[in-house]
Amino acid sequence: MLRSHTKIAWRNLRKNKTFSLINIAGLSLGMAVTMLIGLWLQDELTFSKNHDNYDRLVAVMQHQTFNGVKGTQSAVPYLLGDEIRDKYGSDFKYISMAAWPSPHILSHNNNGISQVGNFFEPVFPEMLSLKMLKGTRNGLKDPHSIMLSASTAKAMFGDADPMDQLIKLDESTDVKVTGVYEDLPYNSSFRNLAFMAPWELKLNIESWVRELDNPWRPNFTQCFAQLADHADLEKVSAKIKDVKLHKVRPDEAAYKPEIFLHPMSKWHLYSDWAEGINIGGRIQFVWLFSIIGGFVLLLACINFMNLSTARSEKRAKEVGIRKAVGSIRQQLIVQFLSESMMVAGIAFIAALVMVQFSLPLFNDIADKKVSIPFTSPMFWLIALGITLVTGLLAGSYPALYLSSFEPVKVLKGTFRGGRLASIPRKTMVVIQFTVSVILIIGTLVVIKQIHYAQSRPTAYNREGLVSFAINTPTAAANYDPMRQELISSGAIVDMAGSNSLTTEVMAVNNGYTWRGMLPGTNGNFAAITVTDNYGKTIDWQIVEGRDFSKEFASDSSALIVNETAAKFMGFKNAVGEIIKVDGQPYTVIGVVKDMVMESPYQNVFRTIFGLNYNQKNFITARLNPAKTTQESLAEMETIFKKYNPGMPFNYRFVDNNYADKFDAEKRIARLSSFFAILAIIISCLGLFGMATFMAEQRIKEVGVRKVLGASVLHLWGLMTKDFVQLVLIAFVLAVPVAYYFMSKWLLHYEYRTDIPWWLLAGTCGVALMIALLTVSYQSIKAALTNPVKSLKSE
Repeated sequence: MLRSHTKIAWRNLRKNKTFSLINIAGLSLGMAVTMLIGLWLQDELTFSKNHDNYDRLVAVMQHQTFNGVKGTQSAVPYLLGDEIRDKYGSDFKYISMAAWPSPHILSHNNNGISQVGNFFEPVFPEMLSLKMLKGTRNGLKDPHSIMLSASTAKAMFGDADPMDQLIKLDESTDVKVTGVYEDLPYNSSFRNLAFMAPWELKLNIESWVRELDNPWRPNFTQCFAQLADHADLEKVSAKIKDVKLHKVRPDEAAYKPEIFLHPMSKWHLYSDWAEGINIGGRIQFVWLFSIIGGFVLLLACINFMNLSTARSEKRAKEVGIRKAVGSIRQQLIVQFLSESMMVAGIAFIAALVMVQFSLPLFNDIADKKVSIPFTSPMFWLIALGITLVTGLLAGSYPALYLSSFEPVKVLKGTFRGGRLASIPRKTMVVIQFTVSVILIIGTLVVIKQIHYAQSRPTAYNREGLVSFAINTPTAAANYDPMRQELISSGAIVDMAGSNSLTTEVMAVNNGYTWRGMLPGTNGNFAAITVTDNYGKTIDWQIVEGRDFSKEFASDSSALIVNETAAKFMGFKNAVGEIIKVDGQPYTVIGVVKDMVMESPYQNVFRTIFGLNYNQKNFITARLNPAKTTQESLAEMETIFKKYNPGMPFNYRFVDNNYADKFDAEKRIARLSSFFAILAIIISCLGLFGMATFMAEQRIKEVGVRKVLGASVLHLWGLMTKDFVQLVLIAFVLAVPVAYYFMSKWLLHYEYRTDIPWWLLAGTCGVALMIALLTVSYQSIKAALTNPVKSLKSE
């Protein structure tokens, strides 16, 4: 019986090549999209699960209340780990303080490379369950040790054994290689760690940390922990809640610090906070793309249903004869389902091929490194399940519909589908285009939001600005002669140092007080220290007062504030006002326009700039426009290496740093565009098939109308009218849904665009044009057919 069903199914597929090809193409596209989204979801949902202690690892974070607003941060005081260890050590297996991942210079035999690494306590490699290739996980016990990733060890030592080799860290500290670990997977929270160094070494290098007068005030470190096997996360989190509150000074207790534990299982997908409550994060995209994948597969199944039921009259006699010779309805259902299963099977094979070839592009768009797990039994089990579900879903309605025909009516020639028979098909076409229009509108809104933020004035000139880090004492000591030679060479116009990049805020201080400051006000500001020519280099915009200058010795006690800071402090005329920084008085000499240094989607944070010639962590230089970029950079590299021999010249354009801020939204826009285009293609395949069938069905009607004088334009309008109506209904249904959900999405951004009427109308126009182009070929082809050919059988 199965063999018979298979043969008949294969014959039907070969007999109706056009419709079979459309069905297979639609289903394969739908399954390919579902497969790609499935691989993406699997990567997202298993993020960091490569660590054996995944279920027990936590980040120790804190809530603080500033000016009535409860904020959440991962930065904590550097003594927090010791305090938790002393008071609540039995609840934890391991606790490790950590700095922040940052680039450092690793050099060996006068050859240096820049690598991102971090400083941890000795237990951290065990917490991460590192796969050691050389050495053990105890490699950080020596304060002058370092552990390298396999790729870093290869880059530095080639095939030679790196163990016990001496490396100079940032040209200042000798450390010994005590271990080499396997590179962490791309879907790990610690994937960029090229090396790990001891926390004790960090404290030794930055000795000022141990000399802090009030060590519980600044938050500049991270804290990670592994819960004890018997410990309950919620209970332990509640237990340590006030550990910082009991250590801070009375005036800082007003910020109500609350320590809590955030599990590794939520770091990646649940990273957004509002008023101390976790409000999600990337999990919204997991749900979004899950829904998109389901809908795209549904669109492909709808194509199959539509085309199968549309051809019902052609298969009516087959059903009638089969029933007349004794076939029961269940047998017919099995026959039709076997056809849909065969189509689904062929489509699955085609989808596998599509996915394999499209993965490089998909990985580039999605910033992933996923692949088809051919060796995984679970993959094949899920794939088989999806194929079966797709076959059943696509074939169920046609099977039930076709098998319900009455043989007497069919064989007497009195069977007609009727007007009501087309309603389910029209409904499914409307569903297809409703989903497609929603995807198009959503994609266009995301793109519009990106463009809106990109066109936001940044209040400084990014063109021609390059930046690089000062990682070594030599580079810091040679700053002045290097600057003078760079300017003299004509490579740059000017150069300045600062403690933060122009596109980031890396230091925040709450030690500010001012005249008229209300009790309970949080004096938390971005604290940017710069050299005197910083403003001239980046071309910031002074709106009040003047810039820093070496001509004024008093500028060592001067500050420049941005407009938001001046407004926050209530200064109508800020110049001349006194601001105390940790009790020391400073005079405001200028106000600059709000520079977009952090997220271009959020409001500018209040910022204070002060002079400091000893904190030149980053260099910003403006290239000479009279020279080509290549000439200037080549000259810069030559001079840089003259003063920093053996060190790599790693620069970045500030424009590129700023562009990085749009990466997440651009990625979502590209993925949405990718899936929206595929959804439209699948919908159009269905429309094309329906139009082809309709043209065949109405060929004689068209012939009669042509004989009676109907024009090609009139016939085209007659045959496309129904499709236009369906697209318009889909648009009416899609617009409110898309507007509602995209308006809610835009609320995530303080600096956001709107959803104008023309975007909605334009989407309708595009959808209508696509539908018309799809059905017009068959409509015009039918209208141009010679009526003699179409009517000769009459």
